[in-house]
Amino acid sequence: MFELKPDFLQVLERYEAWWACEIVDRPLVSMGFAKPWDEWVEVPAEEHVTWRERWMDTAYVVERTAAALHNRVAYADALPIAWPNLGPEVFSSFYGCPLVFGETTSWSEPILTEWDAEAVAQLRLDTENVYYRKILELTDALIEVGKDTFIVGTTDLHPGGDAIAAFRDPQALCLDMVERPDEVKALCERVTDDFIALYDVYDEKLKAAGMPSTTWLPATCRGRYHVPSNDFSCMISNRMFEEVFLPGIVRECRHMDRNIYHLDGPQALRFLDTLLAIPEIHAIQWVPGAGQDHWARWVEVYQRIQAAGKAFCLTVDVHELDDVMAVLRPEGAWLMVNGIADAEMADAALRRIVKWGR
Repeated sequence: MFELKPDFLQVLERYEAWWACEIVDRPLVSMGFAKPWDEWVEVPAEEHVTWRERWMDTAYVVERTAAALHNRVAYADALPIAWPNLGPEVFSSFYGCPLVFGETTSWSEPILTEWDAEAVAQLRLDTENVYYRKILELTDALIEVGKDTFIVGTTDLHPGGDAIAAFRDPQALCLDMVERPDEVKALCERVTDDFIALYDVYDEKLKAAGMPSTTWLPATCRGRYHVPSNDFSCMISNRMFEEVFLPGIVRECRHMDRNIYHLDGPQALRFLDTLLAIPEIHAIQWVPGAGQDHWARWVEVYQRIQAAGKAFCLTVDVHELDDVMAVLRPEGAWLMVNGIADAEMADAALRRIVKWGR
């Protein structure tokens, strides 16, 4: 089906089983390693003057992305995925937030300097916006190059509270949550409407090209797949989160077939039980944060997720596989294994994971 993933249909069955906390033939596992040098495709030279110029150079981005996928083995259930990327706040840029580009990411600048009814009303998703058009251009270009070769997914979209925090600035939004929660909720509802409509634009384009649903977190499913999140929630109370932002998150999830919630940072752990109680959230991606990211510190979190009947993904070094398998069940576990150097090492690791699943 895809040159870089000829067993995709079999892999898709494992993802479907993972979402349901079941196992077809073995637990879900993603591994990858570099191909031998004599099989490499040349990576294009970088000749840009500014970071922005490089990010916005469609031909360069597509050629570099295709080369990177060709030069790496997507082993086991790893997927060769390309997705149009202008940074994690690109959704807010569609409303007019300027983007500032660095070497590996971008960030947006606030445009709602005062919470004024007229200024809020003027916040509109602009389909003629330069970044809106660039994402569509990148998507079309990746589809053209990747057809029958690799998988193209949607860009990284952060609607809801994270979008409003980008419009306003997170510290200012904290005050708004106290002074005008109803207005914030109303804006969140409107932004959620926009997100759902925009998601469908991307989904229809990719489905028409024969692409399965995927994005920056490289899972997939037979229908529509989404990664809901709200990093801003770390700065507010449980009551504020549940009253103002949770309804929008539920709406996002109900529009999809499969959802894995991106739970980022120790301050967000207090929302875990609330999220696990939502039927439309099928899995959790727990991200502890820099300096706290070793999985062994959070075994209880993964066990809570499993006890609730939800799936999860866990990044682990290949040398720690036995430790993981000793404390967690294989059902609903998606292991993203680092430290794989070659096919021999990958084969040995896979044999251990197969045994765990039995």
